[in-house]
Amino acid sequence: MKTVVSVSQGSSDADYELETEFLGQPFRILRIGTDGDLSRAEAVLESVRPQADAIGLSMIHDHYQVGREQLEHPETARLEACVPDIPVTTGAGLRGILQEWAIRHTQTELGHFFDNARVLFLNGQAGYRIARSLSEHTENLQFADPYLDFGVPRLLTSLTQLETYTRLTAPVMFQPMAVKAINALHHSPLYRLGEKLVSGSLHSAVQDSHVIVGAVGDLESFTSKELDGKTVITSRVTDSVLDWMRSRKVAMVVDYSPWLAGRPIGVNVMEAMISAALSRTPEQLGPDDYLDVIQSLGIEPRILYPNGYRRVNRFAFVIHPLSQQYLTKTPPLDWISSVSPPAVMNLVEKAVAYTPPFIYSKVSGIRSPTGEEAEGWLITVGGTPREIMAHGPEFTYSRLLAAAKLAKKLGAQIMGLGAFTKVVGDAGITVAKRAPLPITTGNSYSASGALWAAHDAVKRIGRVSIGESGKMAGKAMVVGATGAIGSVCARLLAKAVEEIYLAAPEPAKLLALKESIEQETPGAIVHVAGSADRDVADMDMIVTATSGAGKRILDIMRVKPGCVITDVARPLDIPAEDVAKRPDVLVIESGEIQLPGEPRMKDIGLPAGIAYACLAETIVLTLEGRFENFTLGRNIEWEKVREIYKMGLKHGMELASISGVNGVFSEEDFERVRVLAAQSEDEADPQAVAAN
Repeated sequence: MKTVVSVSQGSSDADYELETEFLGQPFRILRIGTDGDLSRAEAVLESVRPQADAIGLSMIHDHYQVGREQLEHPETARLEACVPDIPVTTGAGLRGILQEWAIRHTQTELGHFFDNARVLFLNGQAGYRIARSLSEHTENLQFADPYLDFGVPRLLTSLTQLETYTRLTAPVMFQPMAVKAINALHHSPLYRLGEKLVSGSLHSAVQDSHVIVGAVGDLESFTSKELDGKTVITSRVTDSVLDWMRSRKVAMVVDYSPWLAGRPIGVNVMEAMISAALSRTPEQLGPDDYLDVIQSLGIEPRILYPNGYRRVNRFAFVIHPLSQQYLTKTPPLDWISSVSPPAVMNLVEKAVAYTPPFIYSKVSGIRSPTGEEAEGWLITVGGTPREIMAHGPEFTYSRLLAAAKLAKKLGAQIMGLGAFTKVVGDAGITVAKRAPLPITTGNSYSASGALWAAHDAVKRIGRVSIGESGKMAGKAMVVGATGAIGSVCARLLAKAVEEIYLAAPEPAKLLALKESIEQETPGAIVHVAGSADRDVADMDMIVTATSGAGKRILDIMRVKPGCVITDVARPLDIPAEDVAKRPDVLVIESGEIQLPGEPRMKDIGLPAGIAYACLAETIVLTLEGRFENFTLGRNIEWEKVREIYKMGLKHGMELASISGVNGVFSEEDFERVRVLAAQSEDEADPQAVAAN
């Protein structure tokens, strides 16, 4: 039987002894803790020397390679020198492989998990292999080495900085006298005086990160305030450690340590066992040796969820002031507007358009029934619609790209475009090509939300029933049916309404669309016309989706009482003055979405927890982990409209409210349309008038 001894600088309370089989050979493993006493560790090494076939050193500085620097810590070298005739290892060779594999395994298993994540390394030199792997997925790497080495509250913010720091400090830090001096510094009154400042600064860094890399012992001072929702990459996660993670509300743990005999063991122990089993020194072990052991034992990283499945993804969404009036609500512009003439505010409006993007609000508390969570940031660009349209597309593109860089730095994995930012130029295509993260305009869910709202409004007004086919027993029209959004609406309505009418001034495209719908939806009754005028008076529902930009699309005075008109065009097809002419008709601009969980963000002009459909699309994609360019340009794909609707239902999205030109409709608004529509029909029916 071969014996492997692990001599640890950790607590002796965790000592154990076990016998097991490894690579077909019987092994005895003995763990001896020395409670941080280096002299005691030397004595233990001398005492176990006669019986040990290999020795592992634990809870002590590794021999690190950072960039081109090969670092040999003097205390580790001192312990190794105690047993020159026996293989001794810290596990550095195997550890590097398992650390890097843990990152690649997690990214493959969970998909895009580390994209743009803000990662904090409590010891960058020890986690260099992890950092190098993560650098393929995120540039947001931070290293706390100056905190822990010298008590300096400063983070290194790149691999290059870590390598430079190591190159400059290694000649000093990795000398025996320097180690003693640093240890003395950590116990000096001056260091103790500034320790709270350093600790507080480090706690803030942990709280602002998404992923923490460090040993379990390095995490002990942090509370649930800092660790709630975080991912921790570490090793040797026992049941008691997992309980501690649970109490700190850690969302996910990646454990790269190997398991043996039903328990996690130190990488130093595993490498010592490999060395003893193969009768080679650690320096003689090569990649094939490690690969054979990893594959034969089935070792793989563990992904653990201390409080049940929980994944937190991140998004950003661009907003902007919709009018000069919005600017007057923002300090200090509210004060300026109160004392300045309109001409001054016009200058302010122009000036604000040139301001760099900034964070308007953090968004949190969004939780899907599936266990996914989304957090994000609303980022403001300063231009009002008037200013955006007064400049060329490049003016807005540059501000959106600046917003995308800010979003990436914050850790967002996707960014949505809101309001007029998504209609400028080619509607997001150029921005997506240049941006450092995926982009979506939200138009797929906007179209879906508008139709969702229309269907709900028709039911609430109660003038149309459901037929035997399960579809709405009535007639629906799409004006602008051959356009990108119009064709999507037509395809969806064919599945929900018994009879649909398609209107557009392009006969050949209308015939092709009709044919396509009839193939996709067998039994659909589809009519086509060059304009809305001929059939508009018979419609129970109308969707306008043209690019008329101010042209008269339909005569609202000919519309049937109680009809629901959904205007999905931007700019709107139905002007406010036309809406006011027909109080017995419901004209819908959009359907807003109730977000799942307990959403928290600043006021965006809607009730708490409710979002515009374009913002909701970004959040749905975030919850789904679909970090891709989803909706771009003006040619919206109806398959994506259907897909985002289904994804929304999966993640608990609900239709929250229905809005018109004057804001959200109330129950009184629906009742008013219902009553006025009935009165209009009575007045138009001579028999009803005679009966009254």
